[in-house]
Amino acid sequence: MKLTILGCYAATPRTLSNPTSQVLEIKNRVFLIDCAEGTQVQLRKSKIKFSKINHIFISHLHGDHFYGLIGLISTFMLLNRENDLHIYGPKGIKEIILLQLRASDSYSGYNLYFHELTSKESVTVFEDEKVIVKTIPLSHRIYTNGFLFQEKNIERKLNFETIENYTIDKVYFNKIKFGGDVTLEDGTIVPNSELSFPPLPVKSYAYCSDTKYDEKIIPIIQNVDYLYHESTFLESEEALSEKTMHSTAKQAATIASKAQVKNLILGHYSTRYSSVELFKEEAQTIFPSVHLAEDGKEFSLD
Repeated sequence: MKLTILGCYAATPRTLSNPTSQVLEIKNRVFLIDCAEGTQVQLRKSKIKFSKINHIFISHLHGDHFYGLIGLISTFMLLNRENDLHIYGPKGIKEIILLQLRASDSYSGYNLYFHELTSKESVTVFEDEKVIVKTIPLSHRIYTNGFLFQEKNIERKLNFETIENYTIDKVYFNKIKFGGDVTLEDGTIVPNSELSFPPLPVKSYAYCSDTKYDEKIIPIIQNVDYLYHESTFLESEEALSEKTMHSTAKQAATIASKAQVKNLILGHYSTRYSSVELFKEEAQTIFPSVHLAEDGKEFSLD
């Protein structure tokens, strides 16, 4: 699992920083999470192929989280995209995008599917044989969701030593990986527990964009491997964070601690501060394993 931060600052694009967007690569799927202005340029800088992005998750309809979406959709057209594109976001996103396409007399040469969200409870929005994605309802000025990405490791690991002892043909390997027993020519049944080891532990990543401090999300993100939680302000501006429904670095760390996550990634920094290191310093007074998001930075989530 790999996370690439395309942009991680609040509000407006600047010369040396970009608003929110990131890419999660998980089980050979490439998911784009939020799509602020500048996302296309950042994708190119990170050498992420546009054609591999088939699912886009938009947390909410504030500009610094989705104003780059129509541009990316348009570029996909210019590149003669053929793959279906699925967009998950708040109700209203379909109307906004289709209005822009109609007004510019543009069209899509590929299928564009909108999955509009309205639930205030956590729901599953994507699932296949290897990955499941659920919403994380957040508390912001408008309807907002974070997203929980989880691997589905169901393939068991082959115990080759035992397999060789029984002289089991490789045609049975796939059956063994998915929990099957094997019957030998003499009728002996070899249980799967002898032929394989349990699957690797699943990895998980929780993305919590704009939100005030809210302990309701703790059961949803409990024990995740990596939590990205917005930290727009330092404690000195806690009153402002309350007013704007954002979080401080300490509040993000408190959520991480109470949810017993393994690692915390901070982001969505206000540009009023001289150094983002200040966010890490404050958060580490509450929670030890703190990382700072930076534009272009990659995290290996293994």
